Amino acid sequence: AIDRIVLRLRNLGLGSDEEGDDGRGLSREDSIDSKLEELGEEEKLGDLLKRDWVRPDTILVQDSDSDSDSELLLPWERRGNATEQDEMEAKGASRKGEMRAPTMAELTIEDEELRRLRRMGMTLRERINVPKAGITGVILEKIHEKWRKSELVRLKFHEELAHDMKTAHQIVERRTGGLVTWRSGSVMVVFRGTNYEGPVSKPQRPNIDEEDDGPFVPTVPSGEVVTSETGDSTSKTLEKPSRIIASAAESVTEQEAEYNMLLDGLGPRFEDWWGTGVLPVDADLLPPAVPGYKTPFRLLPVGMRSRLTNAEMTHLRKLAKRLPSHFALGKNRKHQGLASAIVKLWEKSLLVKIAVKRGIQNTNNKLMAEELKALTGGVLLLRNKYYIIMYRGKDFLPPSVASALAERNEMTKQIQDVEERVRRGPAAAITNGDDDDGKEASAGTLSEFYEAQVRWGMEISPDQRNKMLEEASRSIKMKALKRLERKVAAAQAKKLRAEKLLSKIVDSWVPVDPSDDQETITDEERVMYRRLGLRMTPYLPLGIRGVFDGVIENMHLHWKHRELVKLISKEKETSFVEETARLLEYESGGILVAIERVPKGHALIYYRGKNYQRPLSLRPRNLLNKSNALKRRVALQRYEALSQHISELEKTISQAKQQMAATDPPEEDEEEEEEKKEEEEEDPNKENPEKPE
Repeated sequence: AIDRIVLRLRNLGLGSDEEGDDGRGLSREDSIDSKLEELGEEEKLGDLLKRDWVRPDTILVQDSDSDSDSELLLPWERRGNATEQDEMEAKGASRKGEMRAPTMAELTIEDEELRRLRRMGMTLRERINVPKAGITGVILEKIHEKWRKSELVRLKFHEELAHDMKTAHQIVERRTGGLVTWRSGSVMVVFRGTNYEGPVSKPQRPNIDEEDDGPFVPTVPSGEVVTSETGDSTSKTLEKPSRIIASAAESVTEQEAEYNMLLDGLGPRFEDWWGTGVLPVDADLLPPAVPGYKTPFRLLPVGMRSRLTNAEMTHLRKLAKRLPSHFALGKNRKHQGLASAIVKLWEKSLLVKIAVKRGIQNTNNKLMAEELKALTGGVLLLRNKYYIIMYRGKDFLPPSVASALAERNEMTKQIQDVEERVRRGPAAAITNGDDDDGKEASAGTLSEFYEAQVRWGMEISPDQRNKMLEEASRSIKMKALKRLERKVAAAQAKKLRAEKLLSKIVDSWVPVDPSDDQETITDEERVMYRRLGLRMTPYLPLGIRGVFDGVIENMHLHWKHRELVKLISKEKETSFVEETARLLEYESGGILVAIERVPKGHALIYYRGKNYQRPLSLRPRNLLNKSNALKRRVALQRYEALSQHISELEKTISQAKQQMAATDPPEEDEEEEEEKKEEEEEDPNKENPEKPE
């Protein structure tokens, strides 16, 4: 056994070199070599290690010059040489063997100086908390204040940037001009640089297109200006143009330069931008109200649908996902300046992407999107707590084209008005031929109607007026009555359908008659079983389906382990609960012990009996299944509700008829009065009977 262990250690390359000097070692080598031939290649431990024990962080080095086929380097052997480890770190290789891109600090600072700075950064205790909004002007001032006293500053990130430290790394180096020497988790140590001279003021480049007092709009985000206003005082911190920013400005791609030209003239840039790349326009600094602003005129081409299809919507969203943000918005209302800038941008771009500012209280992207949609008339593609994306629409027209079309429409309206006046000219001359003052004609006016009513209208007496009002009220009541009768007819048809469905379901339900040989229990046993049943914790819920085959099956399953079973029904009517309890007693074959009122409803306690035998089929065939029981219950509820509804409608109809009979004179009396009038007209000289003296 010892020889086998030594052999396997030799295969791993762990044999000592001193064994060759010892005579025992030579003899043992001969014995091991002889046994190695006997064991064969399958018994080598190196093969087993290669097949089963090799981990992802181990490295197999094939040595063609050595006698052994392969050699396994263990972790402590691989990292044993300090010089090789330093070379790997200098080249940027990680422990897992993956190449990592070197940081700007590793490329520009010497190794000894970088290790010194990292050791100093780990000992720092004072830190600056970076809020959700990122490196703002206030945070930048704090960083420069720390750098005046010390060469390192420790930053602690929160919210979104804490989960994306790679982006935070780029933002810090771009905004501050320093170098990130160490980063772990959400903490970062930033070095101010060897030639740090503080925040250097940089003169602003005048903008020819804008007014002299307008805000400065930088074209390339190389030198940045952070402005923070508190009350009437304004403090400006101009960043130092470091070599990193200068190199970034020199390496601006053609697309970024074109994008900068697109955003120039729209407004001042958002200097506290938390992202990378081109700075968006600060929409909060745009004017909240523009005098004379109107929603742009739109015109849809002939034969084109205004709505976007699903495929078009998906395609536009994919396009917007790759675009940088055009604007950064933090206000919820008063966006007329932003709307005018969006309309100007839509002349060159199909989409506009607005980033919602972070770290600002009470931002509501829904209010922003609604107001922008009302002001611009665009199509909202996406809205969330980070971005608002809008499409200019298929009916969008550039301002120059829209103004030309609006002028053409106004001209057309004026021509139509002139033609209308010319067309009505002869009629007006005829009606107003006698009037020298040139007053307007009274044809078709209310005064003409009153005048005609006075000349040729028929006078209506008060009795006729009252009679007309009565007839109108009677017709209204008759219409309401007919409406109620139609409702009654529709409800009766629904009730008939529910009755047919209920009868169809109940036909498959054959209840069991009570057994003649029913087992009984004494009063003492009933009292004892009632107490035990009320104390029982497990119970069976009896829902709206009522009694079906599943309830009987669960009762038999309970009786398999205990003599009593408790069911709880949530029905409120006691008569219905008693009927359900008797039905369960007949179907299950048990003995009903008690029906008690409990907080959850009504408790039904059953005793299985002394001569209980479990049936072969737990689910009786004569009862309804679960689905049919639910259909029966729903049909029954519908039938009861319709019956109640019909009775209420019939009661309302009878009351309405009684009111009409009480208010209206009977038809027979009216006929008699009409007959008397006709007789009097026929015999006007008929003498009346003499009155007694």
